[in-house]
Amino acid sequence: MNRLPQISEAEFEVMKIVWQYAPVSTNEITDRLMKTTSWGAKTIQTLIKRLTNKGALTYEKEGRVYVYTPLVKENEYISQQSNSFLRRFYDGDITAMLSAYIKNDRLSAEEIGTLRSILDDADNDKGN
Repeated sequence: MNRLPQISEAEFEVMKIVWQYAPVSTNEITDRLMKTTSWGAKTIQTLIKRLTNKGALTYEKEGRVYVYTPLVKENEYISQQSNSFLRRFYDGDITAMLSAYIKNDRLSAEEIGTLRSILDDADNDKGN
């Protein structure tokens, strides 16, 4: 996997809109984020510009409107960030991470059941 650009939490909010609605105009991004954040239009435009400069977004000018598409795939970015979190806080040991979440009541019974099902499926796949 290629090294992906560093994206701040605020920039990540912009990326979530672009990933979901691309191709998406500046106005659409701004309208959507102004409904869910306290940011003004200038702040959002600054975040979009930063993401473009970092190579996370590209754009085309359609008349007077800029339309953005992602250059970074959502699943690749989330995978990289998940692996980084796991390495940073748990030395890459997913068992330690899950144990910490379970011991601190961070997982509901339903989530634990889902994990059991995923692990059973993985175990069955390896047995075949």
